[in-house]
Amino acid sequence: MSDVTQPLTDLTPAELQDYLGRQRAAYDALKERGLTLDLTRGKPSAAQLALADRLLDLPEGFKDADGVDVRNYGGLNGLREIREMFADLLWVEPDQVIAGGNSSLTMMHDTLVMCLLHGAVDSERPWGREETVKFICPVPGYDRHFTMLASYGIEMIPVPINADGPDATAIAALVKDDPAIKGMWIVPTYANPSGTTISEDVAATLVAMPTAAPDFKIFWDNAYAFHHLTEDEAKSVDILSVAAAAGNPNRPIMFASTSKISYAGSGVAFLAAAKDNVAWWLRHYQYASIGPDKVNQLRHIQFFGSAQGVRDHMLKHREILAPKFAAVDAALTAALDGLGVATWSKPTGGYFVNLDVLDGTASRVVALAKEAGIVLTPAGASFPHGHDPRDRNIRLAPSFPVLADVETAMAGVATCVGLAAAEKLAARHTASASTPEGE
Repeated sequence: MSDVTQPLTDLTPAELQDYLGRQRAAYDALKERGLTLDLTRGKPSAAQLALADRLLDLPEGFKDADGVDVRNYGGLNGLREIREMFADLLWVEPDQVIAGGNSSLTMMHDTLVMCLLHGAVDSERPWGREETVKFICPVPGYDRHFTMLASYGIEMIPVPINADGPDATAIAALVKDDPAIKGMWIVPTYANPSGTTISEDVAATLVAMPTAAPDFKIFWDNAYAFHHLTEDEAKSVDILSVAAAAGNPNRPIMFASTSKISYAGSGVAFLAAAKDNVAWWLRHYQYASIGPDKVNQLRHIQFFGSAQGVRDHMLKHREILAPKFAAVDAALTAALDGLGVATWSKPTGGYFVNLDVLDGTASRVVALAKEAGIVLTPAGASFPHGHDPRDRNIRLAPSFPVLADVETAMAGVATCVGLAAAEKLAARHTASASTPEGE
């Protein structure tokens, strides 16, 4: 626990130097522990994966309820039962759902490439034939969304996230007059990494706002829709119905998966959209596949049994994850509360804690942590091209390590935050003192 209870900016130079000295000593002690801890990515822990180990004994038999032989080709849109199960969970109709392979990121990538090569269902021409293609990117956001866009030369426009989701007013102003803006990303529920959940009002604005591009798309990445950390469970917006009511049924395309529900590397991914979008996707995807892994889909059907079975399974995940997120908050509060050099999210779901440190110190914090054996996601990763203009944002991923390691790592991160802030403020004092009076 910090023995300083006031903002570091209120300390006298002598008091700040005293605090800096104590932080350096604490950091030296941290390095001497020889830690090797990794908090870089939001992966399920071994304990979470073990919850689904009965999958290894499934499926029983090789035919689904409709008599489909899952060992053979066919069924490009996936097995009916799993589409019905996740239609219930995602608040959509079964004929709006495609059950695919093991990765929703792959389905997002394929959708983007289809738009670039062929154009969306309502495009005048392929996006790749446009002089410029731009995407709105809420920040802080998911780094893999940004790197995917960057790999195809798509220009990214950062827009801040508020407590109720992306800044809809700013987005509406941008898309109104610029036909090059073809789409945007959203993680609507327990966003990566901010933990925010989009409100009905913001969602309604985004699907109803006038856009200069007639084929504007919202890539609705509902990766954490069921990943609750408390009993106060956020309900995902029924975006397809809201968009249809606004007269823009083809604007949103939703993605989800069981990657952080069953097995991260062997789950089932889903795409949900208006029927025209579903037909468009299948029309193009038929040239890349003769059907998904229906054996895996059948084992998931048998494992969960129903939509309620998925909900019940996620309660077991919550029991494992919630203490780790509580440990993050406890460590940061004990060391940094009241110092005025850091703020952090207290998410009620998802996989991340969003940490904002003193401007200009995030890169230093990450470097200090790495030198002490605690590997964090690179500073700025939650921004397009990895560039955080304020160098203050760090994404914390406490899911994978065991609880004791989370506690150790976060106490160490807090030490690094305090040290980097004190260094920065002390340097300011030194620079101010060396500036000739009146200059």
